Amino acid sequence: MSSTRPLAMVTGGSSGIGYELAAQLAVRDHDVAISGQSDRVHDAARRLEADHGVAAFPYRADAATPDGVEGFWRFVADLDRPLNVACLNVGIGIGGAFADTDLDDELRMIAINCTGLVHTAKRVTHAMLAQGPEQGDRRILVVSSVSATTPTPYETVYGPTKAFGFSFAESLREELREHGITVTALLPGATDSAFHHNAGMGDTVYGDNSWKNDRTLVARQGIDALFAGDDHVVGGDDATKQQAVDNRTTPEPEKAARHAETTRPPGR
Repeated sequence: MSSTRPLAMVTGGSSGIGYELAAQLAVRDHDVAISGQSDRVHDAARRLEADHGVAAFPYRADAATPDGVEGFWRFVADLDRPLNVACLNVGIGIGGAFADTDLDDELRMIAINCTGLVHTAKRVTHAMLAQGPEQGDRRILVVSSVSATTPTPYETVYGPTKAFGFSFAESLREELREHGITVTALLPGATDSAFHHNAGMGDTVYGDNSWKNDRTLVARQGIDALFAGDDHVVGGDDATKQQAVDNRTTPEPEKAARHAETTRPPGR
């Protein structure tokens, strides 16, 4: 396939919001490199190519390890093409009472959601700065969460990792602004993916996907905001966006109690 299209990379691009981000970039005529933890990443790449007529480059890696993060970056760099868009999307959640959850699981989540984000962003930033504007627009999307705007009891470590990502994106945005590199944060609300099931929250309100935001809509809002140069966007319907607005003024204990009503496991 042609290599004249701009190149984008999406971490965690084999399913959920990540796949939809890749699809939205393909709609905008970008070739896409995607990472994923299972062989599904190869199926996802074939779907992107079949549905959108772009080149898709899959890479299987464990995003919890430095070798996995660095491996995907080297894979992208070895394509030997300017990188125009980087979507730093990979992330996991863990539900349950903090007293009950496994420490190793939570440290792995921090490694993916925080350490891996910084690791990938460092490589992307250096590459985009070295390219210079003559290689085309350069854009970075950091996928955070509406959870970044509230305490998250029964997801007690997850929420702070997303707050880190949001603050990181806003800070990096200011540093890179003078170099013509755009950084945008996407804050999805609850979205119809396997995220909460994988987080062990199937027995809470979040186990039901029927009421959640459509992942295609969330991804489209994120990519639209990225190309508009916005600093951040809340992904989801009007109620989700209003929730983020309300969180700015609602006292922290009140937000914490409200969140706990929907995330408390049965019997806790």
